[in-house]
Amino acid sequence: MPNPRSAQRRAAATAALLAVAALPGCRIVADDPTTSEPPPEVAAGPGGQVSVGDPYTPGDGNGGYDVQHYKLTLNITPGAAKELDATAEITAKATERMNRFDLDLTGLDVSAVTVDGAPARNVRDGSELVISPAKPLEKGATFVTTVKYSGTPRAVRDPVLGTYGWVRTSDGVFVACQPSGAHTWFPSNDHPSDKATFEFVITVPEGLTALANGEPTTPVTSSGGGTPGLPQQPGGEPTPPGDGPGVVPAGFRRGPTTTTWKVTDPMQTYLATVDVGRFQVRTGKTPGGIPVITAVDPTVPSADLSAFHALNAAVTDEWSKRFGPYPFTSTGGIIDNASVGFALETQTRPVYGSFELQQSIVAHELAHQWFGDSVGLTRWQDIWLNEGFATYAEWMWNEKAGGPTVQRQFENVYGAVGASELWDVPPGNPGRTRMFDRSVYDRGAATLHALRLKIGDEAFFRLLRTWAQDHRHGSATTAQFTATAEKISGKDLDGFFKSWLYERGRPKLS
Repeated sequence: MPNPRSAQRRAAATAALLAVAALPGCRIVADDPTTSEPPPEVAAGPGGQVSVGDPYTPGDGNGGYDVQHYKLTLNITPGAAKELDATAEITAKATERMNRFDLDLTGLDVSAVTVDGAPARNVRDGSELVISPAKPLEKGATFVTTVKYSGTPRAVRDPVLGTYGWVRTSDGVFVACQPSGAHTWFPSNDHPSDKATFEFVITVPEGLTALANGEPTTPVTSSGGGTPGLPQQPGGEPTPPGDGPGVVPAGFRRGPTTTTWKVTDPMQTYLATVDVGRFQVRTGKTPGGIPVITAVDPTVPSADLSAFHALNAAVTDEWSKRFGPYPFTSTGGIIDNASVGFALETQTRPVYGSFELQQSIVAHELAHQWFGDSVGLTRWQDIWLNEGFATYAEWMWNEKAGGPTVQRQFENVYGAVGASELWDVPPGNPGRTRMFDRSVYDRGAATLHALRLKIGDEAFFRLLRTWAQDHRHGSATTAQFTATAEKISGKDLDGFFKSWLYERGRPKLS
């Protein structure tokens, strides 16, 4: 049987996929998105595609440009009539000549749009914001689109499978958006094939802490009933640290607090997060020298800041030894009091709901920093490259922690003879409604172990390190992985990958 973390994660992610597809107003496009006619209110002539044409997330993404950077200025007031008052500045490069282009955006009210400072016509067309610049964009040109918008992003709720996206908590907001929920809170090219750097400028009410991906440019506000690790002033008051990222107790801040977080390595939109609430925060470095920022909501009964912080450091250093250098500028994690039964590998700082955390969950989400975050997806069909790899990392961590060996965990999966959810769903192309099913996780991990048995430990671990290095901060496909495996092992692996990834039935061991 799959472990509880995987079952929770897959169920919630499936809910996310199905619910996003059902959002009112979402425009489903044909396999050839260039055939879609623009609304009459926008410019005629050449325009970017209204979708990247990924059948696993129909309508997501856009063509005609490549986003370079998002600057999101977010004024977040949890519980207000409008929780979000925001400006998105999106720097992109045109890949073709365009009279118009689309951004993905669901809900929310758009008050103004400019392109390179000039007012631009815009119209809402389902889940698309269609923009007509004052003058055409030439191929190769870099341009900045500014969108002012506001409203309350809607969480996706399913009565059976749970909640995801912009999730209200008792004291703030928890954000986890796989696979296509980013455009419920900021306009974007919402598909993993278009990575960009990010800057978040987040203003929150007095007493609350704002956390995001990357690193803060000023110390983080710790607001959760105590500030671990700070020296004390006479009278018991904590002493605020000096310059640079650190922890400042909320008592040193009066009125609304603005925090800026910067992500300097490319990131997929679904991995972007902002978390607002009352948190205890700890900063430091792993024994290997990697900066760590860890936060917990102290109202989560099972959350132990010290233990969680130490585990993030230990896992990050362990995977750095096995998979190659850590690909980002900091690591860590956030445990929030969100009533969701899953975690998500948000880049540099995975987010976790209020369930009881297991070591293997942290091992899984931090392995994603290499496999899924740094090496991203070109298309959702290849999701096993994320989840199979992270599940295999779980197996390795379980073995290291004194649990069953990787071989025993593989045998448990391979011995599930009648498990149709494993053997009737090919993980290399599971289908849109099965992309977070057990096969993608457990058969994906079993595929890697069977490959390890076939090519040997030396070649296998060299393959993992080479894969992570060759596609660092990029996007990749299963075909590229199989080619790399064949090159490193010197073996013809076409039949092996065909049976393990694309055929129904339990593969034979060879």
